[in-house]
Parts: sequence; structure tokens; C-alpha cells
Amino acid sequence: MSISAQNPDISGERQSGQDVRTQNVMACQAVSNIVKTSLGPVGLDKMLVDDIGDVTITNDGATILRMLEVEHPAAKVLVELAELQDREVGDGTTSVVIVAAELLKRANDLRLLNKGSLRCSAFAP
Repeated sequence: MSISAQNPDISGERQSGQDVRTQNVMACQAVSNIVKTSLGPVGLDKMLVDDIGDVTITNDGATILRMLEVEHPAAKVLVELAELQDREVGDGTTSVVIVAAELLKRANDLRLLNKGSLRCSAFAP
């Protein structure tokens, strides 16, 4: 391995702060949106095709998330959360992913709101 590949400043771009938080929330929302339509009594079935070409039709959140090839670290946390929910309880994987993604979204919105209110209070007499 070359030295330049080990130094992140040379081989790529670094981000921090609000940009990273927003990207993490968007990745979690994307995973949530995939399973959201399969929730409930009128939930839709998903047809998943793997690398070999085998077709799986399911509306089970755990199965859908297990078959996804998620690469984003924050989205992987949601997939692991669903796997843990499936192991511990055996049900509620879709719900736990949707709730967790919504909590992250609202926490990010609150963080932005708090940052704005702190700026406003700095100018208040």
C-alpha cells in the first residue's frame, strides 16, 4: 500500500459537521423509504433479485433489509438495528427502522433550529 493512499488529505475530500450529519440522515431516510411502503395491512410486496438472479417476493422488513447491499455506514446501523429487532423480538423490523430514521431526521432539524436560534439570540438586545 502506498503512503498517499493512507493519507486522507491527499487521496480525497474530508467533510465534517452539519454536512456529514445531513448526509447520514438522508442515507437513513433512503433505507426507511424502501421499507416504508411494505408496512401495515395494505403494505406492498417487494420483488428483490439477487446477484445470481433468484427472485424473492416479500413484505418482511428484515428480509428486505437483509437482501439490500447497504454501503453507507449510517444506513448499515439501521440494517443492524432491524436484524437485532428480528433476533430479539421476531417482529417490528419495519417499524423500528421507520421510527429510528424519523427520530434522526427530527433531531437534525432540531439541531438546525437550535443553531439558528442561537444566532438570533446573539443579536437580540
